[in-house]
Amino acid sequence: MSTKKLNIVILAAGKGTRMQSFMPKVLHRLAGKTLLQHVIDTAKQLSPNKVVVVYGYGGDAVPKAFKHETVSWVEQKEQLGTGHAVLQAVPHLDDEGATLILLGDVPLLNQRSCLSLLEKTEGLGLLTVKKKNPTGYGRIVRNDQQQILAIVEHKDATESQRAITEVNTGIMAVSNSKLKTWLSKLSNNNAQGENYLTDIVAMAVNDGLKVEAEITHDEASVEGVNSKTDLANLERVYQTRNASVLMQAGATLADPLRIDVRGHLTVGKDVEIDVGCVFEGQVTLADGVKVGPYCVIKDSTIGETSMIEAFTHIDQAHVESNCRVGPYARLRPGAEISDAAHVGNFVEIKNSQVGESSKVNHLSYVGDATIGKNVNIGAGTITCNYDGVNKYRTIIQDDVFIGSDTQLVAPVVIGEGATIAAGSTITKNAPAGQLTFCRAKDQKSIANWKRPIKK
Repeated sequence: MSTKKLNIVILAAGKGTRMQSFMPKVLHRLAGKTLLQHVIDTAKQLSPNKVVVVYGYGGDAVPKAFKHETVSWVEQKEQLGTGHAVLQAVPHLDDEGATLILLGDVPLLNQRSCLSLLEKTEGLGLLTVKKKNPTGYGRIVRNDQQQILAIVEHKDATESQRAITEVNTGIMAVSNSKLKTWLSKLSNNNAQGENYLTDIVAMAVNDGLKVEAEITHDEASVEGVNSKTDLANLERVYQTRNASVLMQAGATLADPLRIDVRGHLTVGKDVEIDVGCVFEGQVTLADGVKVGPYCVIKDSTIGETSMIEAFTHIDQAHVESNCRVGPYARLRPGAEISDAAHVGNFVEIKNSQVGESSKVNHLSYVGDATIGKNVNIGAGTITCNYDGVNKYRTIIQDDVFIGSDTQLVAPVVIGEGATIAAGSTITKNAPAGQLTFCRAKDQKSIANWKRPIKK
């Protein structure tokens, strides 16, 4: 079947009562991404002609959360069953082609299963799984020749039918012309008084069409999230599988059960990651990088053989090769750390460049600054970049030594090779190659002083 004629319908209207949350179930997050986003991403891998999402509980909260996605939204105002939900999407479906029906609370479904299912749309394709405990699931009823006859929901099943272990996942593929016909014939004559989508299986059999099952052996890939326990279990499945991929790529994990990737982590060879680390967004660790325990790294790159010590937070920053950062350091957006530079404990750097072989080792704040090569920033140094309204830049040229407990009040330039004596408050440019110091003998107050205004 050509993917150009593929429609995908994602059912995402349920409340998720057992989640015990005011938030729609599909907006809960797994690996840093909403359940529905996982499903939409899988759908996009199939290059469909269109994706239709059926939403309901929470009103516009769901579509508002996905303004960035080019999908069609259809509201199911009353929760009258899965068949009724798909019926809402019918006006958006192409007359020709086929529809793949996915569930917004099944986040780990893989592309391979979807492609296999789409090969069965001459009749009706069902994705099924065998469960040791099938309670609550619709049973796949077959005849003696193992042909599928129907799906019977648990509440409507007989004792013998409840003994069946092959169950429906709710994911199916069917031609659009047949789907539209069968949906128009659904009734709610069942234990729950709902329009079951699964009733179309018996209709297909009555029409003499072959109903084929794609039986997946990856049970987690078709597990739905109905409770916080389900969510936690699938989170660990996802993270464990991701950890295996990282180790195959060359990373050494101190404990594969204690790493969380909430985005995409790329690792080089001989990367070492200690316990409790969280990686968010797009993160790259080059060859030989070592990350200490309990670090959080988001949307950043770390160069070869750099060491990120324990409890360090890095967000939208770039660290080059042979650097040492931490412990307890914080690199905020715009921080750029050049080769062989050191950023030590309880140091915060924001929107600043730290030059090659420079050191900011202890208890300092560097914001909106450009630091040259071979600079030493003493403990307790602060770039005073903010006057309460506006921000200004500090420039520290090569080979500068800044003594401890210094305040550099921006805008200010510290010339090449300058030395700033400890305890100084520098408000004027410091000349190159000289010792500059500031000592106040008397405390003074200025009457009628006014704070600066926004420029």
